Amino acid sequence: MQKITLMLDSIDRVKSFVELVSRYPFEIDLISGRYTVNAKSIMGIFSLDLSQPVTLAVHEESCGDLMQKLEEYRT
Repeated sequence: MQKITLMLDSIDRVKSFVELVSRYPFEIDLISGRYTVNAKSIMGIFSLDLSQPVTLAVHEESCGDLMQKLEEYRT
């Protein structure tokens, strides 16, 4: 599992983020405090406090391509 911290502070960023991670077949979660949601679920993401950074947990070791594409969302 790999983890990084992201900032999803606008509706457009959330929409483009969900479009990106939905292309990958492995499980990806977003963690905010004690809450964990599926990163491919736009409704789940909007249930989090997006004024603060969130942690992305990718449940796959070989995800370097995804990590590169997520650089624009990093804090």
